[in-house]
Amino acid sequence: MRKIKVKGSSGLFSHAFDGESQIQQSVSECEEQKCLSCSVQSTPEIERKYVHRVYDAIAPHFSSTRFAKWPKVATFLNSLPSGSLILDAGCGNGKYLGLNPDCFFIGCDISAPLIKICADRGHEVLVGDAVNLPYRTGFGDAAISIAVLHHLSTENRRKKAIEELVRVVKKGGLVLITVWAVEQEDGSLVTKWTPLTQRYLEEWIGPGSPRVRSPSSITLESIPEIEENNSKDHVKDSKEKADKELKKMTHLTSQTEMDGIGKDEKNANNQQEYFVPWHLPYHRAEVSGASACALESGLAKKDDKKGAVIYNRYYHVFSEGELDRLVIGMNNVVVVDRFFDKSNWCIILEKTS
Repeated sequence: MRKIKVKGSSGLFSHAFDGESQIQQSVSECEEQKCLSCSVQSTPEIERKYVHRVYDAIAPHFSSTRFAKWPKVATFLNSLPSGSLILDAGCGNGKYLGLNPDCFFIGCDISAPLIKICADRGHEVLVGDAVNLPYRTGFGDAAISIAVLHHLSTENRRKKAIEELVRVVKKGGLVLITVWAVEQEDGSLVTKWTPLTQRYLEEWIGPGSPRVRSPSSITLESIPEIEENNSKDHVKDSKEKADKELKKMTHLTSQTEMDGIGKDEKNANNQQEYFVPWHLPYHRAEVSGASACALESGLAKKDDKKGAVIYNRYYHVFSEGELDRLVIGMNNVVVVDRFFDKSNWCIILEKTS
């Protein structure tokens, strides 16, 4: 230990104070980082209610509609070397587990009923959270996250989920991520969803909740739902790069209005948060089970004309380049491919260290 010569008590006090300050600052920084991590991993109520509880309630019916494999995902999985260990984060009913018979698969999902369906089919699975994956660092050779990140309600949580996918693969490992896109091939779908507007702000306020939007001058009414497509989930909207343009919009707003672009159109162009309906037919609903509780609590509603219980699922649809922006600042990964497929934005990452 280095000996410090101090002439007076004031000098000794000053030295001790400086050291104590550095320690306190270090501890403070650690605590701030810990709080941020806890906040990100703490599930916002909007996800608990409109993602977790909904998928738990609709799991058997949802599973019965999920059998078609997307060609691009299949191509990615089949391109991996024989013997690879592939981690499927948000595996749903496990339709991609075992797709490549020469590889090993392990899946996880936040929904216990969906995991039970996977387990009953003989898959290696467990309940797990996308922002806190239950795997050790560098465990897998590759990982996939198919149609998962759009259910996370904050930018920090979406970024954390990507960091987790990168963490759990080895150096050189690949990660495929797909998310629903704002830019939809079927432009009529978005008219069937309910945009999240000012009347839902109470669900969004609190630690880890999405940034509260400025109150809209136009009330967006609840839009009638249609029956869910049995073979695909597609989302939509006509928003273009809202994240990049948000700062510019402050002084472009008045000029834009004078150029004749209406407020309704501007609202639509900036819309990324939606409730997307799921129609659970009466004959598939457990009358005395989850659906009955959901109806009683207001989580779901009955539609006698369609003969179904209607659940709303939370979605944040992604704009072009948004996945890339979430990766910015991650120094242990590079983007090796990006593409648009079946109304989804997709990205392939490679872990570099």
